[in-house]
Amino acid sequence: MPADKLIKYYCHGFILSLLGAFPAWAAPPEGDNLGIDARIIARAEDDRDLGSREGGDIHGLSLDLRPWGYFGRGAWSAFTMAQIVSASNSTLPSTDFHDETRRDDSREADNNYLALREFWIGYSGLTAYPGEELRFGRQRLRHEDGLWRDTTVESLSWSLDTTLLRASLGVAERFSEYRSDIHELAPEDRDRLHVFGGVARQWRHGHWVGFDFHHSRDRGHFKRPGEVVDDLDKTRAGTLTWLGLRAGSDAFASRNEQPFNYWASAIWLGGQRKRLVSATVNGQRIAISEQSDDARAWGVDLGLRWRFAQDWQAGLAYAHGGGGGSQGRHDFQQTGLESNRSRFTGVATQVHRFGEAFRGELANLRSASIFASWQARGGYDASVVVHRFWRASGSQPVGDSGISAAMPNDSKDVGEEIDLIATMYFKNGLLPDALGQIIDEPSASLRFRAGIFWPGNAYGRQADAAMYRVSVDVLWRF
Repeated sequence: MPADKLIKYYCHGFILSLLGAFPAWAAPPEGDNLGIDARIIARAEDDRDLGSREGGDIHGLSLDLRPWGYFGRGAWSAFTMAQIVSASNSTLPSTDFHDETRRDDSREADNNYLALREFWIGYSGLTAYPGEELRFGRQRLRHEDGLWRDTTVESLSWSLDTTLLRASLGVAERFSEYRSDIHELAPEDRDRLHVFGGVARQWRHGHWVGFDFHHSRDRGHFKRPGEVVDDLDKTRAGTLTWLGLRAGSDAFASRNEQPFNYWASAIWLGGQRKRLVSATVNGQRIAISEQSDDARAWGVDLGLRWRFAQDWQAGLAYAHGGGGGSQGRHDFQQTGLESNRSRFTGVATQVHRFGEAFRGELANLRSASIFASWQARGGYDASVVVHRFWRASGSQPVGDSGISAAMPNDSKDVGEEIDLIATMYFKNGLLPDALGQIIDEPSASLRFRAGIFWPGNAYGRQADAAMYRVSVDVLWRF
């Protein structure tokens, strides 16, 4: 979408949204804030293809400016954020860690682009509860563990957050990337509707039990037999439902000072999956037929963390996403809105659950992790995480990850990784109270992320011995 049309559609949509709430905006202003986020991000990534082809290295620098505005009138609120990015090369990943694309993306990106991050209106007058709000527009959706959803998407959502009860309900679908350089949605996002929700209750002080659901319906169509298939054509679709049970002790809250914390979740996946069968003829990919199968799979995520000193914690975590069965019937997959980033190490910085370098998806994957973390009250935190990865089924590849190399054998040994994430916060990382529930990052910080991945036997003997991913990002909010 050209930049002028992008800005035009945004302005029209946002102005109409505000006019819809015109009576409320006549009230006296409450908590209006304007500002700009400035980010400088340096990244180095070595050999994501493990030596299987030319290239695979990424090195560069990005400047990311995000002007934003928050407005409040009585029970009504509105938020908007734009984005201006200038990068040293177009192969750099997204400047957002929770929205970064793990898949091989054939869409052409520019070094410099304009984007619209968020634009929504909110209304908190449906009930008398102070933690209730209805939002409409492009917004950040987040589940505390990052496994269900953590992305920015067009949505109508309702949330309730009280002392004893938390609930959410919403519907979402991507219609555009709202970037001046990318005009197409990724095939997996196009024509895909999401319906989601959940409820959790505090049955004892600091201990919660809950239920989650997510339903996605892909309305997209495949190319007909004999037609040429390109990289932006849809090759997978289906109608899927996830149902989950969870229990925990607020383990993902960075201000949780309990001596022991835990989380446990079990997710069942069912529905129907479709895929396009194709073949290469004279250098072109030609559609052959369509196949469908029933999905019956499950996944689990378990963790335990111990605070053995005031500023120090250590823990264990395990996750399993099923795989195998006839035509991949038992292959687990995630919702497509996940980031897999959370505060499972117990500090304010979000860490990737399956490695900063490997960045795996919970699909045909088993992961065991040990970690230690430190958080000083003066404005520092750090986490060290060691991961071990296996395939659930040696006959299927793992899901999306930061590694683009193939698995040429049936070994289940995927590899191991060690991560170091350290952050220094300026101004104690404080934000205005009105923004505390909207922006979940501090007002100013310097952050270092590094992950080294050692591939296992599943990648074959010809794979390189290691790959790494390092980033340094500076954030300052004015």
